[in-house]
Amino acid sequence: MHASPLPGTESVPEAGSAPALELEGLSKRFGPKVAVDHVTLSVPPGSFYGLVGPNGAGKTTSLSMAVGLLRPDAGHARIFGVDVWADPIDARARVGVLPDGLALPERLTGRELLTYLGRLRGLDKGTASERAAELLEILELDQAERTLVIDYSTGMRKKIGLATAMLHGPRLLVLDEPFEAVDPVSALTIRAMLKSFVAGGGSVVLSSHVMALVEQLCDHVAVIDKGRVAAAGSIDEVRAGGTLEDRFVELVGAHVDAMKGPSWLAS
Repeated sequence: MHASPLPGTESVPEAGSAPALELEGLSKRFGPKVAVDHVTLSVPPGSFYGLVGPNGAGKTTSLSMAVGLLRPDAGHARIFGVDVWADPIDARARVGVLPDGLALPERLTGRELLTYLGRLRGLDKGTASERAAELLEILELDQAERTLVIDYSTGMRKKIGLATAMLHGPRLLVLDEPFEAVDPVSALTIRAMLKSFVAGGGSVVLSSHVMALVEQLCDHVAVIDKGRVAAAGSIDEVRAGGTLEDRFVELVGAHVDAMKGPSWLAS
């Protein structure tokens, strides 16, 4: 896939030198549980930034607060310098989001869905239709022209979700587990599209449990554990001469006993 700008990305004004995403002291508590504990991160513009951590570490909660889906108890989130909670309309216009467990109108085809959401985003009918057609072609969903979203496979849902995130031409994508439960062919398509987006000047923040994937795609990474940032920086700085997986296990204090298993399965 070539690295020219994707549909609509050329229309967003330049954001200067401000970080693509900046989190400052973000905190969130659910009852007695502290889910996110003063998370501070800075995502350089034009970077491919990975967010990794164990289940329940606070990744999804942090990303939800970062894009305006969940109000923090304390702290700030800024998208290209625009405060997400002080100026939500401007901030959200600059970002495309693929949240965990994305709910979509299911009684529409992919083209109808994208055209409808494009109109809600303020695009005129012609522009929304053109962008929908191009995104469907790039993501190889144009062959399912008459298929309703309710009948989409998991991989197709991830791809149409990514299309909805990119439709309005953001310069930042925040994607929560975009490759989870996705087949290898769909994963290749999504990877190629994201690489093209970054090559065209966009920024991507994604969460993932797959260390090899993060190492292959990302130039920066942050490790979240128990609601706090355990390490953050360039991929080389964080893995410190080893693999990201080894460094991750070291940072989160995991103890892996490769020989341990249920006693009744021992030979």
